[in-house]
Amino acid sequence: MDKTARMKELNALLEKAASAYYNTGEEIMSDHEYDALYDELERLEKETGIVLSGSRTQKVGFEVASSLKKVRHESKMLSLDKTKSIDELAAWLSTNKGFLSWKLDGLTLVLTYENGSLVQAVTRGNGEDGEDITSNAVHMKGIPSRIPFAGKLVVRGESLITYKDFEKVNAVADEGAKYKNPRNLCAGTVRNLDPKVTAERGVNFFAFNLVSADGLNDNSFSSRLKWLSTMGFQTVYGVVTDADGIRDEVLRFEGMIEQNEFPSDGLVLMLEDVAYGLSLGETSHAPRNGIAFKWRDETADTKLIRVEWSASRTGLLNPVAVFEPVELEGTTVSRASVHNVSIVRQLKLGEGDTVTVYKANMIIPQILENKTGSDSLDIPEVCPVCGGRTEIKSTDGTDTLICTNAECAAKHIGKFEHFVQRDAMNIVGMSTATIETLVSEGCISHYRDFYHLADHKEKITSLEGFGEKSYAKLIEAIETSRRTELSRVLYAVGIPNIGRAASRIICALYKTPGELPRLTAEELTAIDGIGEVLASEYVRCFSDEAFLKEYNDLVAELDIIQAAEVDMASGIAGKTFVITGSVTIWKNRSELKSFIEQNGGKVASSVTSKTDYLINNDSASNSTKNKTAKSLGVSIITEEEFKALLEA
Repeated sequence: MDKTARMKELNALLEKAASAYYNTGEEIMSDHEYDALYDELERLEKETGIVLSGSRTQKVGFEVASSLKKVRHESKMLSLDKTKSIDELAAWLSTNKGFLSWKLDGLTLVLTYENGSLVQAVTRGNGEDGEDITSNAVHMKGIPSRIPFAGKLVVRGESLITYKDFEKVNAVADEGAKYKNPRNLCAGTVRNLDPKVTAERGVNFFAFNLVSADGLNDNSFSSRLKWLSTMGFQTVYGVVTDADGIRDEVLRFEGMIEQNEFPSDGLVLMLEDVAYGLSLGETSHAPRNGIAFKWRDETADTKLIRVEWSASRTGLLNPVAVFEPVELEGTTVSRASVHNVSIVRQLKLGEGDTVTVYKANMIIPQILENKTGSDSLDIPEVCPVCGGRTEIKSTDGTDTLICTNAECAAKHIGKFEHFVQRDAMNIVGMSTATIETLVSEGCISHYRDFYHLADHKEKITSLEGFGEKSYAKLIEAIETSRRTELSRVLYAVGIPNIGRAASRIICALYKTPGELPRLTAEELTAIDGIGEVLASEYVRCFSDEAFLKEYNDLVAELDIIQAAEVDMASGIAGKTFVITGSVTIWKNRSELKSFIEQNGGKVASSVTSKTDYLINNDSASNSTKNKTAKSLGVSIITEEEFKALLEA
């Protein structure tokens, strides 16, 4: 292939990846792969002196594709040049001082304030045109709707979702609708047409550059950020440094990566002297007042031992490369996800091959390349979890492996996730990753199997990430969960539409495990709060022999204790509540929710016409729930007023 043809191919690959990344937040290739392709294209352009029409080296993003209103940026939002060398950072800084900060991995926004009010928030988009998401921005943490500044102010920053909030959203998402990573979730949330979604998902905004502020003469990049914090903005963490100190500072940031609550894919170094930086101007695709630093991936060659096929939360069988242990970024690694069949084929994997591995963003082990390329690996025709027949499914050009057995445990990761959660069996520390591993290893196929994990001690303690201490802690949590209330068990087995509140109501009247399977639809609908749909699903599940056996097998493992009586005569019995904001009388909202349910009330997640009361200590706030309650005529009460209801 000649150089011009290769440049066309590289542009097509990069444009496809950029389209997915900027429009949907989806990553179809790793940053490492994208950077390598980009660098190759840039090198070929220099060698040939040719820059093809529409070259990715001349673009800073990709044309947005949504129904949101497009807005032209006052000045281009160009991408920074990048390096992976600390020496190059020092040379670039020369005798100047610089501000070194996190390169946050979310969605960049430009905010404009006039006379103290937020008037517009726009996404970065393609660098020239973005999307107006002002209605969402007012619900983000770190973006004040008003500031004590009378002139026009323009600020740039990153919207992002923390790892903790990302896990919360994925924990309640339907199977097949879970998000790949925090950036993917943030992109979809910020650009969602319903501002309520943004408010509920806890999007954060961190200002990283004060573009302009009428009358502000401060020329220090760092002090301008400090000034923004006095205006009510969250600002990116950073330090002022010089060429002599840059290496120590980069290494210090590196040491903080694993403790970060937010996603980051490197560092940014901006000239501390703002005026001098702006005077340098810009190239066709990058400003000269800053440079991005991306961690140089430490690589190691090792021997591929085998590829295991692991059950995932989506019901797919995902390939995991197992190789001879190597040291990377200070830790020993011996496994890396290969994601799907397509990537297995691209890498031409085979047992005994020499592969190069690295840690993406210094955290996630990945295979960079296969130096042998034997292409001898057989894709399993039999499911390693249940022994059923497998087949390869192709979606949008990506091949994945699935098991055709509808009862395969690999397809029931979701039900096991539900089973162990706090409101169900409350098995502390039983994460999704642990469940996936235990299912893949054949340790868990049914609910009762959680209580027989001690039978697999040798296998479990030999697994990567496990040891005697973690195994003992897991078993202790499982044994603690044996002693539980019947309503928790009913909720845990996952009958559609039977939530925690309905389980409590049913078990308040029928108090033994043997009674529950025999309940009729007529008996259930006679219970206040149980309708025909719930009753139908309930009876259907217990009429299924496999479900009934799994329920009975589980009950045989447990010590069912009598729950405290639900007070159906209290002043809130039969009432529906929504809780928002912080609480002071109860320890937290979960404790308040349990109290309401114990007194015959119900707790919903959103305000509707069926809501009786919204509990919010800040009744004057402009939150979405408050606005909805006012529009529907739902009473907004404080905790103190709620207590008064109990005595009514």
